[in-house]
Amino acid sequence: MTDTILVLNAGSSSIKFSVHDGSRPTATILDGQIEGIGVAPRLVATSKALETSAEHRFASSEVPDHDAAIAKILVWLAEHSGGIRPVAAGHRVVHGGERFSGPVRIDATVLAEIERLVPLAPLHQPHHVAAIRALARIAPDLPQIACFDTSFHRTQDVLARSFALPRALTERGIRRYGFHGISYEYIASMLDGLAPTLARGRTVVAHLGNGASLCAMREGTSVATSMGMTALDGLVMGTRPGNLDPGVILHLMQREGMDAERIEQLLYHESGLLGVSGVSSDMRRLLASHEPTAREAIDLFVHRIVREVGSMAAALGGIDGLVFTAGIGENAPAIRAGVLGGCRWLGFEIDEAANLRGGPELTRPGSKALSFVVATDENSMIARHVRELLRIGSNSTPDE
Repeated sequence: MTDTILVLNAGSSSIKFSVHDGSRPTATILDGQIEGIGVAPRLVATSKALETSAEHRFASSEVPDHDAAIAKILVWLAEHSGGIRPVAAGHRVVHGGERFSGPVRIDATVLAEIERLVPLAPLHQPHHVAAIRALARIAPDLPQIACFDTSFHRTQDVLARSFALPRALTERGIRRYGFHGISYEYIASMLDGLAPTLARGRTVVAHLGNGASLCAMREGTSVATSMGMTALDGLVMGTRPGNLDPGVILHLMQREGMDAERIEQLLYHESGLLGVSGVSSDMRRLLASHEPTAREAIDLFVHRIVREVGSMAAALGGIDGLVFTAGIGENAPAIRAGVLGGCRWLGFEIDEAANLRGGPELTRPGSKALSFVVATDENSMIARHVRELLRIGSNSTPDE
C-alpha cells in the first residue's frame, strides 16, 4: 500500500483521526474517532476508498487513557483497513504562541514549548500534549508534526495583534494570536475555485461551530480575526461568552467571591449559548426548541456575528465576500440567513432557495458582495503540511 499519513485531533475524552494518501493528502482514505475514553469507549470508522465501516465498543478498563486509545487506533488500522501503517503523523495543536509560525516536527524541545502554552488553551492544549506523548511511547520511530491554529494569523500587522497594555506585558507574549487557522488556511486554498474575485479580494470567513470566530482575509492572507490571546474572545460560542468587558471579571472576583478556577469554569464551560439559553450548547437543539431563552441565545449569536462582520469589513476597507464553514456555518440555513440579512447593508442579496439547499453560492446574481458555504477540511490541510515538511512521496525518506 502507498505511504499514508495519520492525522490526530485529540480532545478530553475522544480522539478524532483520519488517514490520508501520502502522495495526495487531499485524498482521505479513512475517517474515524474513538470516543468515551475511560467511560464507555467506542471506536467508529468509515472509508469509501476501502468500502468499509466499523463500530467497536470496549470495556472502560481497556481504554482508560489516551495511550490506550491511540494503541487501539493503530491496532485497528493494521488489522481492519488493508494493513495501513502510517509513515508519519500530524496533530492539530490549538496554540503555537509566539514561537511557532508554521508546522514543525515534534521533538522534546518543541513538546515542552507546546506544554508551556497549556494555560492559554486549557480546553484543548492538554489533550494535544497527551496524544503526542502517547504516540511517541507507542511508536517512537514515527515522525510527528504539529500544525498550529495560530500560525495562519502571523501575517497580521502589529496593530491587529496588539492589546493596549504596558509594553513589558506585550513583550512577555500577551497579545492577540487568533485561532481556527488550519480551517481558515483550507478555505483560503479554496477561494480561487469559488470565485477569483474572493481569492484576489477582501473576504471574511465565518468558522461557526461549538467554537466560533471570523477571519478577515486580503488575497487569502489573514488581516484580522475575532479571537485574541485565548479562544474565549470574539463571538458567542457553545459554552464560551466571546467579547466580555474585563470589568466583569473584576466584579466576579471582588463582589461574587469567585477565584480564578471558578471563573475559568464559568467562562469555558457554563457561558455562551448554554448559559444564555439554559437549554443546550448545541445549535440544533436550540433551533428546534420553543423556549424563549433558546430564541434569545440564537438571536445573540447572530447579532454578535453581524457586528463582527462589520468590524472585519472595516479592517479590510470593504468586503467582497463572506464564506460560512464548520458545523453551524455548513448546516444551519437559519443562521446563515440571519447573518446575511443583518449584513445586507454591505451588499449581500441572499438567494433564499440556494441557502435552504446548502449553496454552495448563497447570493443572487448581481449581488454586490458574494457569499458561499464551504465544508472545511482541517485534516487534509494537516496532511498536506506533513507531506511537504517531510517530503513524503519524493525520493527522500521522512528521516532524511
